[in-house]
Amino acid sequence: MLALFERFLAELPERSDRLYILGDLFEAWIGDDDDDPAAARVLAALRRASGRGLDIRVMHGNRDFLLGPGFEQRSGTRLVPDPLVVDIAGEPSLLMHGDSLCTDDQAYQQLRRQLRDPDWQRDFLARPLPERRAMARQLRATSRQETAAKDEAIMDVNPDAVAAALRRAGVRRLIHGHTHRPGHHHLQLDGRPAERIVLGDWYQAGSALWCDEAGCRQRPVLPAG
Repeated sequence: MLALFERFLAELPERSDRLYILGDLFEAWIGDDDDDPAAARVLAALRRASGRGLDIRVMHGNRDFLLGPGFEQRSGTRLVPDPLVVDIAGEPSLLMHGDSLCTDDQAYQQLRRQLRDPDWQRDFLARPLPERRAMARQLRATSRQETAAKDEAIMDVNPDAVAAALRRAGVRRLIHGHTHRPGHHHLQLDGRPAERIVLGDWYQAGSALWCDEAGCRQRPVLPAG
């Protein structure tokens, strides 16, 4: 999928207004000094695309919440906050990674608060790279075990959390990732129509959302051949 992502960036037209990556660009990001070869390829591809004039904005995900200024410098991109309201083809839209909406998974929300704590992050980043890699592997292994034991519904977004996020932002369109359950959901919010668009993952194939004045459409990004 790394080669597919490189090709996707290379083929994006320069006239594209902006590309938003809504988190989990990396399986794990252990600090801006990360020298992983696969990560270096991603950074190089982003820098080539931004060097052609493409405006790329990146949001933190639950796997790469430690992206910082060094990442911006190495990739030529800009980090954006989660949540973020932007105008997309004339429609105010709320962009989120999406993990904060999974409020039924209380164990995950507790872990999320720990990993986002500035003291925890400072302690982690002060450790040598090999130790950080080992800790990241352990966190991923624990996460896979716990995920396998959870009910699927618990790991999806909570409808009340979605409605609350839309109300706080004052918009009627939400775009997020995280759940790996791509779809376009139409809902009623305070008696008016609203929509929630969920992005797909990049494990078996790529997935991108294209938005213009006619609306938003998900398109697969398939391997060559």
